[in-house]
Amino acid sequence: MTTSRSLRQIMATTDVHSALGADGLLLSHLHQSRADSLLVDCGDFFEGTGYYRLGQGSLEKEILLGLYDVIAPGNHGWLHHFEPALHRRTVCANTVDAVNGNPLFRRLRIVEVAGRRTAVTGVIGLQAFDSIPVGQRSGHRATDPVQALRELMLAHHHEVDSWVLLSHSGFEEDLKLAEACPFLDVIFAGHCHSEHAGPARVGNTVVVKGRELAVGYAIAEPTSDRWVGRTAHFPDSAGAASSELPPELASLRDRMAAVDAQLAEPLGRIAKPYRNHQLDRRALLQDVADRLRSGLGREAVVLNETTARTTLLGEVLTTGDLLAIEPFANTLVEARVAPAHRHDPGALVAHLTERVGPLVTSPDPLPAGLTSVLTTDYLADGCLGGRTHPAGLGLGSAIRSMLTNGDDQ
Repeated sequence: MTTSRSLRQIMATTDVHSALGADGLLLSHLHQSRADSLLVDCGDFFEGTGYYRLGQGSLEKEILLGLYDVIAPGNHGWLHHFEPALHRRTVCANTVDAVNGNPLFRRLRIVEVAGRRTAVTGVIGLQAFDSIPVGQRSGHRATDPVQALRELMLAHHHEVDSWVLLSHSGFEEDLKLAEACPFLDVIFAGHCHSEHAGPARVGNTVVVKGRELAVGYAIAEPTSDRWVGRTAHFPDSAGAASSELPPELASLRDRMAAVDAQLAEPLGRIAKPYRNHQLDRRALLQDVADRLRSGLGREAVVLNETTARTTLLGEVLTTGDLLAIEPFANTLVEARVAPAHRHDPGALVAHLTERVGPLVTSPDPLPAGLTSVLTTDYLADGCLGGRTHPAGLGLGSAIRSMLTNGDDQ
C-alpha cells in the first residue's frame, strides 16, 4: 500500500456501529487526523442505529472510503466488505472460501509509518465469525487466528520491520493472541464492548482498544525500541476546534441531517413505567416475551438480551429511539428445538447462552417437552433447528407496542 502522506502513527476505531452525527464532528476529527495518521478500523462500523436502518449502510461506506486506509471485517456488516470498493480496503488473515480454501480478503497491507515498513493485517475471532447470520457467511470459513498469523509472518517477515493487527476478537482473546504471536508489535482490539481498553503490554506487544460507538479511538506509534499505545476521546461540540470537511465529504453532513429529521419523527407517548428513564433492556425484553407468549398463545418465548440496546427515554418515543433500542430488524419466527434439548430445558438454555450471551425466556424456567419456541430469526437460523414459520411480526413492532401501550397514563 502506498500513501503520499508522511505518517507518524496509526489511529484505530472499532465497533462504531453506525453511531454517526449530523454535526460532522467525528468526520472532521478523522479528516484532520489523516494528515499524519494511518486511519484503520477493527470492524463493526455498520449496524446499530437508525442511520444504518434508514440508509442501508451508504453513509458508513462513504465515510470508510473517504477517510480510512485499512479496515478489518466484523460480524456486523459482514457482506458490505465484499462490495468491490470496500473489499479492496479490507484485510483479514483467517477467513477463507469454504470450498477451495482461498483467502476471502487480502491478508495484509504494507505501509511506512515513521520510517518503518509496517505490515497491517486483521483477524476475526471464531466466536465473532459464528455470530454472523448463517445466510451471510454461507460458503465462508474462519480458521484459527494464531495459525493464520504465524503463517503470514513466516511468508512476509523479510519484507517488514513491524507487525500491526486489527483484531475483531475481544480484548481478553487479544491478550492470548499477543502471547501466542510475540512478533506482533501492536494489537488494536475490537468486538468485546467492555471497559478494558488498555494499553496492556504482553511481552513486546501492546494491546489497546478505542472506545466503541464513536466515543473514542486508539493510537499506536513507534519509538526507538518499541511501539507505544494510548487511548483518547473524540471531541464533543464544546471541545471541537473545527467541523470543516473536505469538499468530497461535505454533502455527508446534509444527508445525515436529513436522516436526523426522519429519526425525530414521534411514534407515540411513552408508557409511564418507561417514561423519563434509562431503559433496562432486560426488563423490557422480559415484558415483551411475557406479552408475546400470552398474546399469541405460544408455549414459550426465547430472546437473546443482545437483540436490544439501552437508551435514555423521554416523554415521547421517536423513530430514532426505537431504532436505537432494536437496531437489527429482527423478525419473530417459530423455531424447532433439537431433540437432544426437548426434555432438558437447562441444556437448551446453556447451549444458547454459550452462543449468544444472556437469554430472556417466558416462562422462566422453560418447561420440559418443548418442540418449538417463538424467537428471533437470528436465533432460529444460527442456534436452533431452523425456523418452521414466521410469526408475522417484527421484534421492533412488539417493542414499540410495549413502550407506548397505555400512553394516556
